[in-house]
Amino acid sequence: MLPISDAALAQADAARHKVDLMATPGVFLVRTMLAGAYIGIGVLILATAGGPLEAAGSGFAPLVKGLVFGVALTIVVVAGAELATSAMMILTQGAMLGRVPWGRAGLTLLAVTGGNLLGSMAFAALVHASGVVGPGTAGGATIATMLEHKAHETAGQLFVRGVLCNLLVCLAIWCGARLTSEGARIALVFACVMVFITSGFEHVVANMTTFSLGLLGGLPGATVAEMARNLALVGLGNLVGGAVLVGAAYAYGVRAPRATTQVARWAAQDVGDVPAQLGAAGGHRVVAMGLPGHAPHDTAVPNGEAVPAAIR
Repeated sequence: MLPISDAALAQADAARHKVDLMATPGVFLVRTMLAGAYIGIGVLILATAGGPLEAAGSGFAPLVKGLVFGVALTIVVVAGAELATSAMMILTQGAMLGRVPWGRAGLTLLAVTGGNLLGSMAFAALVHASGVVGPGTAGGATIATMLEHKAHETAGQLFVRGVLCNLLVCLAIWCGARLTSEGARIALVFACVMVFITSGFEHVVANMTTFSLGLLGGLPGATVAEMARNLALVGLGNLVGGAVLVGAAYAYGVRAPRATTQVARWAAQDVGDVPAQLGAAGGHRVVAMGLPGHAPHDTAVPNGEAVPAAIR
């Protein structure tokens, strides 16, 4: 298991990767849209697996929905995509440890969120066209019930449920960055996701798909205004849960590696072997050479999550 300091530095390198990815807008857009669609897969399986149980009045419906939703975050991590909720933690750690400027981190997070929204809407359109959660289906009834409940939640409830949701999502990613077993990472993702879904917490990207399905199906409680209210409040809650309670909490106290100075001396007879611009000939000269104090962390993988280089 990686020490906390090494994991935080690895996440900071991943933040640099996310910011640099914006230099290729096409790739950035595709990967952010894919993340929105992958989380939409979780919403779909939640409705189709949990719907029949809810229709039968089973008390196990919330647990089953929580257990199956883990496939969504697992796909995001393993397939490679840019998800806003985990980026809230990673970009915060990158900014705190000096790997990315705060302004660039904020701009990148907004861009990731926008791409997730587009991917969620596109995926919802495909699901709507398929009719698998249409009117009269158990899955469709589950989506309608979810939207009805979300419309009746107060602003404070949406915010706090967003905080608690992303606390668990980012703990899954953070703990996974410290583990050296792929199987353990996947198990941890499923466990953390099970808790937040079963408990009824709110995930901003999952809600993008849920509301898009509701709008396309003309379901009660699904309006553009209600969608905007939900995404704004839940998104802010997710930001606090991911950026503050996990990202900042574990980056706090970690020292980023700094350049050190090494002094090299050349005798007068060796001056000819040193570039002339480094100083005048004759006598001894001192040349300051900036050398990294630590070996660079080769830990960023294509989806921006941190994985120890030794197990890649």
